Amino acid sequence: MDIRQITPDYFVSPQIDPADLPAIAEAGFTCVICNRPDGEIPPSHHADVMAQAAKESGLEFKILPLTHQTMTPDNVAAQMGFVADAPGKVLAYCASGTRCTVIWALGQAGTQSVDDILETARKGGYDLEGLRPTLSAMAGA
Repeated sequence: MDIRQITPDYFVSPQIDPADLPAIAEAGFTCVICNRPDGEIPPSHHADVMAQAAKESGLEFKILPLTHQTMTPDNVAAQMGFVADAPGKVLAYCASGTRCTVIWALGQAGTQSVDDILETARKGGYDLEGLRPTLSAMAGA
Protein backbone atom coordinates (compact mmCIF):
# COMPACT_ATOMS: atom_id res chain seq x y z
CA MET A 1 0.00 0.00 0.00
CA ASP A 2 1.11 3.52 -0.75
CA ILE A 3 -0.86 5.58 1.77
CA ARG A 4 -0.04 9.29 1.71
CA GLN A 5 -1.02 11.82 4.35
CA ILE A 6 -2.73 14.99 3.17
CA THR A 7 -4.00 16.28 6.53
CA PRO A 8 -3.88 14.80 10.03
CA ASP A 9 -7.17 12.96 9.33
CA TYR A 10 -7.26 12.61 5.52
CA PHE A 11 -5.04 10.20 3.63
CA VAL A 12 -5.09 9.05 0.01
CA SER A 13 -3.89 5.99 -1.82
CA PRO A 14 -3.76 4.27 -5.17
CA GLN A 15 -6.10 1.28 -5.56
CA ILE A 16 -6.14 -0.94 -2.49
CA ASP A 17 -6.89 -4.63 -2.33
CA PRO A 18 -9.69 -6.18 -0.26
CA ALA A 19 -6.97 -8.03 1.68
CA ASP A 20 -5.48 -4.65 2.72
CA LEU A 21 -8.53 -3.60 4.72
CA PRO A 22 -7.68 -5.39 8.00
CA ALA A 23 -4.27 -3.66 8.05
CA ILE A 24 -5.94 -0.34 7.23
CA ALA A 25 -8.24 -0.79 10.23
CA GLU A 26 -5.29 -1.81 12.41
CA ALA A 27 -3.50 1.39 11.33
CA GLY A 28 -6.28 3.41 12.96
CA PHE A 29 -8.43 4.33 9.99
CA THR A 30 -12.16 4.39 10.63
CA CYS A 31 -13.51 5.17 7.16
CA VAL A 32 -12.51 4.29 3.60
CA ILE A 33 -13.81 6.24 0.62
CA CYS A 34 -13.80 4.62 -2.81
CA ASN A 35 -13.37 7.32 -5.47
CA ARG A 36 -12.73 4.84 -8.26
CA PRO A 37 -15.50 3.89 -10.72
CA ASP A 38 -16.09 0.15 -11.07
CA GLY A 39 -15.62 0.43 -14.84
CA GLU A 40 -11.89 1.06 -14.31
CA ILE A 41 -11.17 -2.09 -12.32
CA PRO A 42 -11.73 -5.86 -12.35
CA PRO A 43 -14.77 -7.28 -10.54
CA SER A 44 -12.52 -8.48 -7.70
CA HIS A 45 -12.03 -4.83 -6.67
CA HIS A 46 -15.49 -3.40 -7.37
CA ALA A 47 -16.97 -1.18 -4.69
CA ASP A 48 -19.41 -3.81 -3.42
CA VAL A 49 -16.56 -6.29 -2.85
CA MET A 50 -14.49 -3.62 -1.14
CA ALA A 51 -17.48 -2.54 0.98
CA GLN A 52 -17.99 -6.10 2.25
CA ALA A 53 -14.30 -6.47 3.11
CA ALA A 54 -14.36 -3.09 4.87
CA LYS A 55 -17.41 -4.07 6.89
CA GLU A 56 -15.71 -7.31 7.94
CA SER A 57 -12.75 -5.21 9.12
CA GLY A 58 -14.95 -2.83 11.11
CA LEU A 59 -14.53 0.08 8.73
CA GLU A 60 -17.10 2.50 7.39
CA PHE A 61 -17.08 2.45 3.59
CA LYS A 62 -18.31 5.23 1.34
CA ILE A 63 -18.65 5.08 -2.42
CA LEU A 64 -18.20 8.22 -4.51
CA PRO A 65 -16.83 7.31 -7.94
CA LEU A 66 -15.08 10.26 -9.53
CA THR A 67 -13.98 11.24 -13.02
CA HIS A 68 -12.95 14.63 -14.32
CA GLN A 69 -16.57 15.15 -15.38
CA THR A 70 -17.97 14.31 -11.94
CA MET A 71 -15.84 16.70 -9.87
CA THR A 72 -19.00 18.69 -9.29
CA PRO A 73 -19.78 20.96 -6.34
CA ASP A 74 -22.24 18.34 -5.06
CA ASN A 75 -19.60 15.61 -5.13
CA VAL A 76 -17.02 17.89 -3.51
CA ALA A 77 -19.52 18.58 -0.73
CA ALA A 78 -20.30 14.86 -0.39
CA GLN A 79 -16.60 13.96 -0.05
CA MET A 80 -16.00 16.72 2.50
CA GLY A 81 -19.09 15.55 4.39
CA PHE A 82 -17.79 11.98 4.52
CA VAL A 83 -14.53 13.26 5.97
CA ALA A 84 -16.21 15.59 8.46
CA ASP A 85 -18.58 12.87 9.67
CA ALA A 86 -15.92 10.19 10.08
CA PRO A 87 -15.06 9.33 13.68
CA GLY A 88 -11.33 9.22 12.90
CA LYS A 89 -8.79 8.94 10.12
CA VAL A 90 -10.10 8.61 6.56
CA LEU A 91 -8.44 6.84 3.64
CA ALA A 92 -9.69 7.75 0.16
CA TYR A 93 -8.47 5.76 -2.84
CA CYS A 94 -8.64 5.89 -6.62
CA ALA A 95 -6.18 4.79 -9.35
CA SER A 96 -3.24 6.86 -8.09
CA GLY A 97 -4.59 8.99 -5.25
CA THR A 98 -4.69 12.07 -7.47
CA ARG A 99 -8.49 12.31 -7.78
CA CYS A 100 -8.81 11.90 -4.02
CA THR A 101 -6.35 14.76 -3.56
CA VAL A 102 -8.00 16.94 -6.21
CA ILE A 103 -11.43 16.62 -4.60
CA TRP A 104 -9.91 17.46 -1.21
CA ALA A 105 -8.23 20.53 -2.75
CA LEU A 106 -11.49 21.67 -4.35
CA GLY A 107 -13.16 21.28 -0.95
CA GLN A 108 -10.60 23.61 0.61
CA ALA A 109 -11.03 26.41 -1.94
CA GLY A 110 -12.10 29.54 -0.10
CA THR A 111 -11.13 28.14 3.32
CA GLN A 112 -7.35 28.07 2.79
CA SER A 113 -5.08 30.05 0.51
CA VAL A 114 -4.43 28.51 -2.89
CA ASP A 115 -0.72 28.36 -2.06
CA ASP A 116 -1.43 26.47 1.18
CA ILE A 117 -3.72 24.00 -0.60
CA LEU A 118 -1.15 23.31 -3.30
CA GLU A 119 1.69 23.01 -0.78
CA THR A 120 -0.31 20.54 1.33
CA ALA A 121 -0.99 18.42 -1.76
CA ARG A 122 2.66 18.66 -2.79
CA LYS A 123 3.80 17.45 0.66
CA GLY A 124 1.51 14.45 0.15
CA GLY A 125 3.23 13.73 -3.15
CA TYR A 126 0.74 15.29 -5.56
CA ASP A 127 1.58 18.23 -7.83
CA LEU A 128 -1.73 20.00 -8.40
CA GLU A 129 -0.26 23.24 -9.77
CA GLY A 130 -2.46 22.87 -12.86
CA LEU A 131 -5.45 23.28 -10.56
CA ARG A 132 -4.32 26.77 -9.45
CA PRO A 133 -6.64 28.71 -11.81
CA THR A 134 -9.67 26.67 -10.75
CA LEU A 135 -8.85 27.03 -7.04
CA SER A 136 -8.28 30.77 -7.46
CA ALA A 137 -11.59 31.17 -9.30
CA MET A 138 -13.43 29.18 -6.65
CA ALA A 139 -11.82 31.19 -3.86
CA GLY A 140 -12.88 34.42 -5.54
CA ALA A 141 -16.46 33.31 -6.11
